[in-house]
Amino acid sequence: MITIDINKAKDVWKEKIRVARKPALEKLDIDFIKAQEQGNDTTSIVADKNILRDLPSQVDTATTVDEIKAVWNTMLGDK
Repeated sequence: MITIDINKAKDVWKEKIRVARKPALEKLDIDFIKAQEQGNDTTSIVADKNILRDLPSQVDTATTVDEIKAVWNTMLGDK
């Protein structure tokens, strides 16, 4: 029987999220600066950045591998 170390799986998935979100956060930073320069509302950009920042902490509450894998966002691209 194969046994999966949930804590190790969480660590691996959080690192995968961190790697995938880096370019997404960089793009949002650029979008934020452009919006500020143009005097546009930045509320949705800030909300998106917060969603991406909160993903690793959502992994911590998962109790199964399926729950861990479910923590993803389309802004990160493909799993």
